[in-house]
Amino acid sequence: MDIVNTLSEKLLKQVFSDNQSKLLSLPHYQYTALMYSRIENSIAVLSDMKSNKSYIYKGNVANELGLMGSGLSEEINSIWEDEIFSKIHPDDLLDKHLLELQFFNMLRGMPVSERVHYQVKSRIRMFDQTGKYKFIRHRMFYVSSLPNGSLWLALCLYNFSDEEFAVEKPECKIVNSATGEIIKSDNQKSNNILSVREKEILQLIRKGKMSKEIADIIKISINTVNRHRQNILEKLRVNNSHEACRIAELMHLI
Repeated sequence: MDIVNTLSEKLLKQVFSDNQSKLLSLPHYQYTALMYSRIENSIAVLSDMKSNKSYIYKGNVANELGLMGSGLSEEINSIWEDEIFSKIHPDDLLDKHLLELQFFNMLRGMPVSERVHYQVKSRIRMFDQTGKYKFIRHRMFYVSSLPNGSLWLALCLYNFSDEEFAVEKPECKIVNSATGEIIKSDNQKSNNILSVREKEILQLIRKGKMSKEIADIIKISINTVNRHRQNILEKLRVNNSHEACRIAELMHLI
């Protein structure tokens, strides 16, 4: 998925230094994840952006979802828990990744000391061991940032939802746990991934306009249009204009 490539690029290419002190060590956070899995019967995934590894701890939810094949805990060489993702409804997985990209961009724009208050909360559909979809409550926190602002460790939790829902379409949101404030997508800084001019050009591309037509409409040179088009592809990590329009629409950029 293009959105996963974008997230990987942002997360794994942050600046990490061995000389930067950490308030707490990796084993502390591993123990925290383990305790979540035991106390809440959740699947707890601790992802280390510096080493591109994840540590997965499995409560009874994993058994109900048919994810106990590799034991109660495992270490994988990726920040993406693909075996878990394979159980998630494709639409919900895309929404989850989009929100996490928005979350990353939002946190990068705020002081390190304030980041601990924010979390992603999603209601997603996952296949259980019988092949039926069940509602799962997903939460994601960045539990540790380095002094230079790089996001080091993320903790994802998967639990059965304890509520009944009439709607089929799950919801995703960013919450400030200290105040109860819900952050709407319109206020998230991911809206600034593209410049105003790039959004204008992408909207014209979506209408089927060619570069020469776009240049005439907005009164710039065709070379400038093509440069903007290339910048759009690079920023959204896509290969063509069709994919750029699709991703931008999903992210509510246009």
